[in-house]
Amino acid sequence: MKRSSGARLCATAAVGALSLVLVTGCSDDGSKKDSKGTNGSSKGSDSSSSAPAAKALTSAELEKLLLAQGEVKGFKVTPGDDTLPTSKSEVKTDKPECDPLAWATAGLAPGETDANASNSVAEDKVSGATAQPEDIADAFDIDMTFVGLSSYEGDGAEKAMKALSDGVTACSAGYGLAAGEENSKVTKVASEKGSGLGDESVAFSEAVDMDGEGSATFHTDVVRKGNTIATFYTVNFASLGSGKAADIPAAVVQAQVAKLK
Repeated sequence: MKRSSGARLCATAAVGALSLVLVTGCSDDGSKKDSKGTNGSSKGSDSSSSAPAAKALTSAELEKLLLAQGEVKGFKVTPGDDTLPTSKSEVKTDKPECDPLAWATAGLAPGETDANASNSVAEDKVSGATAQPEDIADAFDIDMTFVGLSSYEGDGAEKAMKALSDGVTACSAGYGLAAGEENSKVTKVASEKGSGLGDESVAFSEAVDMDGEGSATFHTDVVRKGNTIATFYTVNFASLGSGKAADIPAAVVQAQVAKLK
């Protein structure tokens, strides 16, 4: 998978292991509709159809479906991301049923597939090429959305969505999370109303212990279109500790889902 080589600020590098975990590391030293469940949404999904089994796209094909610079007005797109995990082995939870939630948040495939691609989309607050942030706090005050695409054979995408929906319920009391050298604690998971796009979708919030400095809440939205799944996770490092969670930009979700086959 193509990865960018640009250096990141501390907070973004933190996202390297996994946003939820790294956020804790930088803090101090250190559903929408769920899948055919409560408030569930499923449009035109019929696993009993006699249509030929879906064939997964390759990672290279998924790369071409990711949003590119200029496709979403007001946002800057970074192809790939060298701060995100490249393997599920880098992201571990203490409850297997919570794995799909952690993977989706890390831009990895929430289901069983090797076809995966990701990038990041951030607010473009710079109006001119020479404009500079007024201070370090302003530099962090940007909503950054991590987008992941994954594709599946047969009914793999539907199974992945069900695993996510089931995970939201099973992990409502939280779970332990380890990524790289960092450890963190998700204290609560709750279903949310998301974009409502695609054939079905699952959205959830996660409250994360900020290493004794309070709790921060993050949102994740997952959309299935055919046998391709798109995951969206947004974070604003300047707002950590303020009690305000960054919303996933609707324009980014709409533009990305529109590109899926």
